[in-house]
Amino acid sequence: MRRRLEPTQALLKAMHFAADLHKTTTRKGAAQEPYVNHVIEVAELLARIGGVTDPITLQAAILHDIVEDTPVTFADVERGFGRDVRQIVEEVTDDKQLPKSERKQIQVDKAPGLSAAAKMIKIADKTSNVQAIMLSPPADWSRERRLEYVDWSERVVAGCRGVNPRLEQYYDKVVSECRAALEGVEE
Repeated sequence: MRRRLEPTQALLKAMHFAADLHKTTTRKGAAQEPYVNHVIEVAELLARIGGVTDPITLQAAILHDIVEDTPVTFADVERGFGRDVRQIVEEVTDDKQLPKSERKQIQVDKAPGLSAAAKMIKIADKTSNVQAIMLSPPADWSRERRLEYVDWSERVVAGCRGVNPRLEQYYDKVVSECRAALEGVEE
């Protein structure tokens, strides 16, 4: 029988696992920061802004992109972190075999039916991504493409609202700041 880890140990185990698997990956932005910074930021936003202390939700936040972006399977997640973490990770994972436009629409369509934990992770994920678009956008993303991402993220977050007002207000603030910053960007 597997020994149950205390919450801090479980969170650090997820961080170590994610750091190891994302170690060669960088974000799309011009700063090329390590991708693992993103998944840590998502968990940090949940804790700092949203007041989330649930170790299952925080582990799932750290692991939210692990199946999409690495060879890890849902079974691997369950073996390492338990059924509850796997279920949340599965809820927020895109099927990369589908075309991008279809995956994006599925996120919008699925958002209202997600668990509360998955909704909070989606909000924190979109907050992190919008901040990145504002502070360090991919070099090849035009103003229009950045605005399209922000618009799409708002449609996803609309289906996630009602679970954490502080997280939702922070997302709204970041979107407002991003839109204001993009007004001064020329095509």
